[in-house]
Amino acid sequence: MKSESRRRSLGKSPQTPAATGSKMYHCSDCGKSFTKTHHLKNHKCIHTEDKPHHCGQCGKSFTCQSHLKQHQRIHTGEKLYHCSQCGKSFTFQSNLQVHERIHTGEKPYHCSQCGKSFTSQSNLQVHKRIHTGEKRYYCSQCGNSFTRQSHLQRHELIHTGERPYHCSQCGKSFTRETHLQQHHRIHTGEKPYHCGQCGKSFNQEGNLRIHQRIHTGEKPYHCSQCGKCFHDPSAFHSHQQCHTGQKPYLCGHCGRSYAHARSLRIHKCSNIKPSALDT
Repeated sequence: MKSESRRRSLGKSPQTPAATGSKMYHCSDCGKSFTKTHHLKNHKCIHTEDKPHHCGQCGKSFTCQSHLKQHQRIHTGEKLYHCSQCGKSFTFQSNLQVHERIHTGEKPYHCSQCGKSFTSQSNLQVHKRIHTGEKRYYCSQCGNSFTRQSHLQRHELIHTGERPYHCSQCGKSFTRETHLQQHHRIHTGEKPYHCGQCGKSFNQEGNLRIHQRIHTGEKPYHCSQCGKCFHDPSAFHSHQQCHTGQKPYLCGHCGRSYAHARSLRIHKCSNIKPSALDT
């Protein structure tokens, strides 16, 4: 009989504090209820803006002790949360949850303007600035503005001349780590991006996207002067020079200029002696 009554009790759903007669603690400011006094105490800090818990490393303050403990992992480097798919580790559980959506393909945050979806609320908020035109990050050197702080930091390298990412093969340096990774493929010959239509491979994803327009027929670059359309942005920019008369490619021997790099390459300069061509 005891085992039977135990099975029945296990089958019951958890009861609310009100059903069990437990005392509830109510917030006098907003009416929210809590089962424990320390939960109410932590909550009240939201209304008073009191942050009594301070980080000894950086001085940042928090409303409750648990938030301070989470923050301290930034300084200790502790990463308790691990991805079961790829093994990557994270300081916060929320960061792990967002990361796991890369593997599941879940994108629960949708832009009401264009329908584009995102794995995190923060990425959606940043994206929305494209529609609003908001650019809150300003360069103190030239006044250029950006939607993301990371884009500003990347831009500032132009002014400092800093190129922190160096190729171990040839010593060439880059402002972005992604540019270094792309450059490495020149040495390795790696072409990880494959066209599903014809099997052609590319060392950069952007080049694959441009190539795929040959199959789809998409030509998103339109000339406002003559209406001609292009699938390749470089071909589009070259074409625009026909209208502007710009000729940025100069021969270093005779000074003759050309609108296209190809025209300069096939240019036969009369000022170059045959002996100079042989060297």
